[in-house]
Amino acid sequence: MQVSEELAAEKGCLSCHEGIERFTEGVMMDTIMAFGEDYNDPEGCTMCHGGTVGGTTAELAHAGAHPDMIENGGPDMFFPDPGAVWIADKTCGQSGCHEGYADRQIKSLMNTEAGKLQGNLWSWGVIDTHRSVYGNYDLVDEDGNVPSVGTEAYKEYMVAFSEAHPDQMPDSMEQVPEVDVDAISEHPNLAGITYSRQQCQRCHVGVTGREKRGDFRGAGCSSCHVPYSNEGFYEGGDPTISKDQPGKLLTHQLQATRKSVVKHGDLEYSGIPSETCNSCHNRGKRIGVSYQGIMEFPYGSPYDEKGGKQPKLHTKNYLYIKDDLHHSVQSRDGNPEGGMLCQDCHTSIDMHGDGNLPGTTLAQVEIECEDCHGTVSKYPWELPLGYGEEFQTELADTPRGLSEEAADETIMFATDYEAKDGFLLTARGNPFGNVVKDGDKVMLHSASGLDFEIPVLKQIATDGTWKNQNAQVAMMSVGKHMESMECYACHADWAPQCYGCHITVDYSEGKTDVDWIANANAREPNGLTADNVLGTNGLTSAGKVSETRSYLRWEEPTLGINGEGRVSPLMPGCQVITTVIDKDGNTVAHNETWMTPDAGGTKGLDHAAVQPHTAGREARSCESCHNNPKALGYGIMGGRFMAGYDDGFVVDLETAFGETIPQQHQLQSQPVPSLDHDLSRIVTEDGEQLVTVGSHWPLTGPLPQEMREKMERTGLCMGCHQNMTDEALWEKVNTPAFVNNEEHQDVMDQAIHSLAETGRN
Repeated sequence: MQVSEELAAEKGCLSCHEGIERFTEGVMMDTIMAFGEDYNDPEGCTMCHGGTVGGTTAELAHAGAHPDMIENGGPDMFFPDPGAVWIADKTCGQSGCHEGYADRQIKSLMNTEAGKLQGNLWSWGVIDTHRSVYGNYDLVDEDGNVPSVGTEAYKEYMVAFSEAHPDQMPDSMEQVPEVDVDAISEHPNLAGITYSRQQCQRCHVGVTGREKRGDFRGAGCSSCHVPYSNEGFYEGGDPTISKDQPGKLLTHQLQATRKSVVKHGDLEYSGIPSETCNSCHNRGKRIGVSYQGIMEFPYGSPYDEKGGKQPKLHTKNYLYIKDDLHHSVQSRDGNPEGGMLCQDCHTSIDMHGDGNLPGTTLAQVEIECEDCHGTVSKYPWELPLGYGEEFQTELADTPRGLSEEAADETIMFATDYEAKDGFLLTARGNPFGNVVKDGDKVMLHSASGLDFEIPVLKQIATDGTWKNQNAQVAMMSVGKHMESMECYACHADWAPQCYGCHITVDYSEGKTDVDWIANANAREPNGLTADNVLGTNGLTSAGKVSETRSYLRWEEPTLGINGEGRVSPLMPGCQVITTVIDKDGNTVAHNETWMTPDAGGTKGLDHAAVQPHTAGREARSCESCHNNPKALGYGIMGGRFMAGYDDGFVVDLETAFGETIPQQHQLQSQPVPSLDHDLSRIVTEDGEQLVTVGSHWPLTGPLPQEMREKMERTGLCMGCHQNMTDEALWEKVNTPAFVNNEEHQDVMDQAIHSLAETGRN
């Protein structure tokens, strides 16, 4: 396509792109256009994309940049995706715009994925340290451990945090290495590096999304701030953008905060939809899809009207379980209908980083549930900094208070809300720019445009407005619950539990697959990585990975201790059971598990502490922990089932003694020689830890023996019902009618009072 010089001079970029959506409105767009005037570009397109305004062909227009723009630190060539993190300092992060964000993002977990690499390679037995050694790139935190953003209280907190946890807050990390295929025969567990590079590392913001339904996205800033639908088609007005090739942005508009309104068809919305986050957060901890209430399952039912199964999403089928109460459109009484967005809780630092180099999620995320809800004895502003992430240390009894101002970056870029009585603070001392104390209420201003009153526990306790007695007992009467447990240990309705990660890595016959680390580190000067060209898979590396599962569960999860030292839900992490075939076709590992150093040596069948993001208003029942062997870590039904992995089994004609009769037979299920217990079992009743529990933090592990012994209440029923064998006694207390749950509780209540009256201690 070629346009005349006159038309190019008159309309600039719009001489070809007439109809494209204005990227945003308001101050940001006004600033872009004002700067554009200085570069003979009144529409401001080149402020982000670079290029030559008066070019008469795509080749001429998509080349170079205005000399003054280059000199001022703006684009120095045409950038197809201005959000790409590697050039964002010249675009989104140029002077006068979002300065510093690009550097923060490069060192953030969303780019390095250091925690994922450490956890995965720990389970494969490749590393034996809690230190975050590897990332997607070679990086050095050259400016030290003082964050580049945040309040003085926050900076002081994080300096102390990094000094206390140097393994989890490293000052440098190395790019995860390539695999020496010749070494696989002798060290088959090195296949874990291939597994990471080919399967796990595709979700960081340094690369664009995988070309699969649900995974389309931009890179860097565009990963979150530019909408992509799950189908991946462009639905805007630019005539030059294909509308039938998946992998395109939905519309050329910015999604960000409440003041950035996206208009599409008959709909308007603000904020970043949760599904944008889920283009990445659908594997690993699966918190994104869990927040929506869905869990992967193998069947793809129910059938559609043509008899077909579900369309694959993130390459998986999904079953709806129950969404997180914060996501649910149905709100609590007094609040408007509509759910919350991820960004309503997670701060800019949670998502963009603070300029330090965190090695795990706990190292970067600065929020705790109590920051907004408080405890039954203290309002949020009465809690000390660090509450909820004590790491088994004593906290100063100094109230964190409120802030009269939001954070600088919030004031500059996000919606500026009235402080009222003050902005609430995160556990690490930064103000929530959208959460304020307003008289006796705490209000959250959602990026969606909705305003929610937050239930505050101390206010509920003071007013006596408990929804049920169980909640009052659990939170007020049993003080240890609030002191030692995460809120979501009880309030997580469910957690996805994917037991057994059976992985084959095959290096024979020159087999290869996409290598996301190779792609990420093969960048063009325009910021695009090798995987960016639609219809290609980018760069590959030796080895081909295939994987499957043992079984899936979704009900209430096992409990353990997380890195902060609090009781937390656990979910199966990297439970790797590995088969490795070397380049010569030899099987050098067959259904092997690898050893990890925790607890004196355990199998690398990880259970990881997790915030499942599946909160329900009604917490799990007392019995679901205190009378549940799975919750205590002993496995489903105490691990009495599924204990035959180590032998495998044959299904054929057999004698009464289990001897296989036909000489021609085969194993129905291959043995996993080291696995002599159910994958859901993490600890024995006498305290022997069987598998690795967490890899990042030294405090992680099963519930301690003393805690499990205090929790376990398997004798509750038999405390009374052992007397059923004494018919004379039982006739005096039993009733001929059906005894319901309330009557059972009334009988127990009478027994307690009777015992108290006897004066027995």
